[in-house]
Amino acid sequence: MEQTSLNLVAIAVFVMTLSALLSPALNISPFIPAGTTLGILTLATLDSVSWGGRGLTIFLDLFATPQQRQRVIHHEAGHFLAAYCLGIPITSYTLSAWEAFKQGQPGLGGVQFDLTLLSDTKTIQKTPLIIERTLTVLMAGIAAEMMIYDNVEGGEEDKKNLRAIMRIMGISNSLYQQKESWALLQAKNLIIRNQTAYDALIEMMEKRASVEACQSLIQEKINQIEVMT
Repeated sequence: MEQTSLNLVAIAVFVMTLSALLSPALNISPFIPAGTTLGILTLATLDSVSWGGRGLTIFLDLFATPQQRQRVIHHEAGHFLAAYCLGIPITSYTLSAWEAFKQGQPGLGGVQFDLTLLSDTKTIQKTPLIIERTLTVLMAGIAAEMMIYDNVEGGEEDKKNLRAIMRIMGISNSLYQQKESWALLQAKNLIIRNQTAYDALIEMMEKRASVEACQSLIQEKINQIEVMT
């Protein structure tokens, strides 16, 4: 079951327990909280089976705090900046579950890349530079969170994708952590070098500017830095 489904199940159990404790004092029939909880669990199961948990993801995302939404933007801006600077094509981006749903993306979406070159094992083996850049892009969201918040709440899917690529490349499990650390360091350095562009990109993404507008802004900031130096 999807993590969002598990979250909702936990909420349902909590509500039922609380209702059971309060129902005698409030003169509420015990069948009401029990029926409500059963309904929630049924919906959670149907959503998990039929929609892959997307409905619950959208529902729970409605209750995200402004701080959580800011963290998402900072995370995705890290991916976006790294992808642009390293030449990984960006096709779109989303910053909420509803935006992701409208674009047909799973979960909360995020920055979408054109990774056509990675679909062929022979191409992967012949283009190690592209692989290194892709690994850096995947770790850039985590790097951004660490730099801004000193901790990381997202990025599990990024790590899964990174390890999937390394498996295709034939990298042994013992080297996973080393490669992750290397890519994380590269991503941090990239964001630091382009801090002005990163900060400006966050503002653009908050306004849901187009991919093209965001890319133009990054290039503009990079050009300004080059002129100054």
